[in-house]
Amino acid sequence: MRRLRPAILALSATAALAAFAGRSAAPSTPSSPARAPRAAGGFDGIGGGEAVDLEVVTRIRDEGFHRSQALATAAYLSDRIGARLTGTPELKEANEWTRRQLAGWGLANAHLEPWRFGHGWSFSRAVVAMSLMAATAPAAETATAETGTATAATATATPATAAPAAAALPATPASPAPPEVTAPHWTQLRALPKAWTPGTPGEMRGEAMLVTIAGTGDMDRYRGKLAGKAVLLDKARDFAGDAAPEPRRYTAEKLDEFGAFRVSSRPSAAERQSRWDRFRLRSEVRKFLVAEKALASIEASPLPWGLIRVMGGGPYKDGDAPAVTGLVMAAEPYNRLVRLLDAGQRVELAIDVQARTYDDDPMAYNTVAEIPGSDPRGEVVMAGAHLDSWHGGTGATDNAAGCAVVLEAARILSALHLKPRRTIRVALWTGEEEGLLGSRAYVSRHFASWPEPAEAAGIPVGYLDPEGPLSLQPEHAKLSAYFNVDNGSGRIRGITAQENAAVQPIFAAWLAPLADLGATTVSQRSVGATDHVPFDRVGLPAFQFIQDELDYSSHTHHTDADVYDHLDADDLVQASVVLASFLYDAAGRPGMLPRKPLPAGAVASAPTAPRTAPSLPAPRHPAAAPKVPPAAAPPPGQLGEARPPRGAR
Repeated sequence: MRRLRPAILALSATAALAAFAGRSAAPSTPSSPARAPRAAGGFDGIGGGEAVDLEVVTRIRDEGFHRSQALATAAYLSDRIGARLTGTPELKEANEWTRRQLAGWGLANAHLEPWRFGHGWSFSRAVVAMSLMAATAPAAETATAETGTATAATATATPATAAPAAAALPATPASPAPPEVTAPHWTQLRALPKAWTPGTPGEMRGEAMLVTIAGTGDMDRYRGKLAGKAVLLDKARDFAGDAAPEPRRYTAEKLDEFGAFRVSSRPSAAERQSRWDRFRLRSEVRKFLVAEKALASIEASPLPWGLIRVMGGGPYKDGDAPAVTGLVMAAEPYNRLVRLLDAGQRVELAIDVQARTYDDDPMAYNTVAEIPGSDPRGEVVMAGAHLDSWHGGTGATDNAAGCAVVLEAARILSALHLKPRRTIRVALWTGEEEGLLGSRAYVSRHFASWPEPAEAAGIPVGYLDPEGPLSLQPEHAKLSAYFNVDNGSGRIRGITAQENAAVQPIFAAWLAPLADLGATTVSQRSVGATDHVPFDRVGLPAFQFIQDELDYSSHTHHTDADVYDHLDADDLVQASVVLASFLYDAAGRPGMLPRKPLPAGAVASAPTAPRTAPSLPAPRHPAAAPKVPPAAAPPPGQLGEARPPRGAR
């Protein structure tokens, strides 16, 4: 999930209704006791007359709590397949495995839908080591403010042109000149490569050089000075004033905050322009380092305690500008380098990165399957999560957890042999981390599309606001709702209504028999940054669940700690039951869910013939995929009440 600042307009969050007395998979935590959804003024005590089939909810709870396969699914995706960067054989293996699972559980039309992406990328080795060089920079090479010439060791801007590299950190004590080094002593530093940046031809060595580039004009100071250098792009990280992370579980007070009336304006024109300027500068710096023949670029992870948050930094489409080897280093060793350079000590770095690209198939694929509905009108309810991940960890909390919840909800409903009025369709998206690309492609193909935005220099298309007329496909009128799961491994505590006031009493009624599981809150907030956004932007009812944070934002999101050990088994079970209940409620109610007004300029398109998906090459390890277990006999160790995996906190 791309953690961007959500577009928030929080209206009152309410839910009325007495709690349904049911059996929980796990007791509520002391910090978040179960409570009934609360009513806002004007809503009656039965969710505005919304009917809920409590017998079906009871059956869903029984199947989900006592025969869950959610943890086994998450384990296979994160441990057996591992990181699933878009365009890689691993992600295509995950596509095929999930398709087989869904088909084996009895879902119909399990298939892979293609969309054009570009190159895959992976790495198999990343080693960075440092050694103090034999002599410090001669005094004659030191810069003066008048000349603007940088020292050979740091090449940072003078105080007259830029802020110091680490002004907020305690000053480094003065020390005598280091003794002459007779033999290099190498110390390994923790770093990971940025996706789609090239590897090195074996071990390469270069002097570390700290630069300060706050604007395109700053690059002129470094022209002709970066060849063969390992270029440090960030100031030292200062964690002294960091706020404490969010509590692992939302308290009743925090959930009240989600529901409190709060009006917050969207980003101003100046704020949007500042954001675009940062994207453009990043693109210009990338081109500049290539032109100057730098050995590598190194950035500091934004997190403390050795965690490395790493994403992309190179081109995955033909025609995009190339990049030098790009690395993100753990903040503590990065800060050490900055302190040494600030003290005038020259440092040599040895860098060995083995990486490769995959050019045999430019297509990426979404996994799609469905439980057919009985109504001939062909209406549909959807749920989804993104199957792709970044490469630092194994994509467990982001987002094997969400995929496991969606798959398990589908398994539960299929195992109960329910006959929903509307078709229930599940989709596992790819390309989410690169800008919601897979879900955008699916929405454009099936529901509605904006004119393709023109490429803006340095700004990914997925970040641009849509403009022009919105062309509606016939399927647009058939989708009742889309539900997304992409907030880590935490249990569901409620749902955001995306400023759609008409669904609030409906969701309150659906949550009532789940209140003892801790799912109680309906918020009018409009949140972004994940795969419900393409649906919402074209006027379709699309919603994201509120989930307990656990360690998501503070530790695992896009980091090398995003691994199986940080999944919470009980929470996966609870979330699967909540999602299965929501899907059945949405599929069985008399009418489709209410919609917000369509975006201005929406026009109907002529029907188009459906396109068939091309066949997918066989996965790399087809023999490793286990046989799909029958619904009544999940793998050993996954029966009954779920227990946290070893190492989970």
